[in-house]
Amino acid sequence: MRRLQVFIAAALSVMAAGTALAQGQVYRCPGNNFTNSITAKEAEQRGCKVVEGGNVTVVQSPRLPVAKAPAAAPAERPAGSRVSDAEQRARDSDARRILESELQREEEQLAALQKEYNNGQPERLGNERNYQKYLDRVAELKASIARKEADIEAIRRELAKLPPAQ
Repeated sequence: MRRLQVFIAAALSVMAAGTALAQGQVYRCPGNNFTNSITAKEAEQRGCKVVEGGNVTVVQSPRLPVAKAPAAAPAERPAGSRVSDAEQRARDSDARRILESELQREEEQLAALQKEYNNGQPERLGNERNYQKYLDRVAELKASIARKEADIEAIRRELAKLPPAQ
């Protein structure tokens, strides 16, 4: 009787080990889904591959709602109100004044660069005995003039977006 109990216990443990081994097989299915609850045949039908070499831990996280941009603080702007026309005109005139001063400063810098460039023939400096240094400075002046012209055009585009001065 004792031998029968030992035999049954051994048989049950082998069966449990086989079940545990079968459940321990982890498959990676299309869509980056991992599972250990399908058979080898089902895995083959679904196109799943066996994951080997370590344990896999999958943690499901809840979907977080998309955060909206924070609303303006009540002290800055009462809810539902808009900027008054007078305040908007003041803002526009300030922006125009700032852009016009920047435009004037950029145009002055461009004129100075163009004067120094001298139509591609700037005066050689004392430290430019090496002709390559002179050529490098000429190329840098030309690039600086192109950047200033682009900056001026950008400022003019911004000025054109503003309503006309009153």
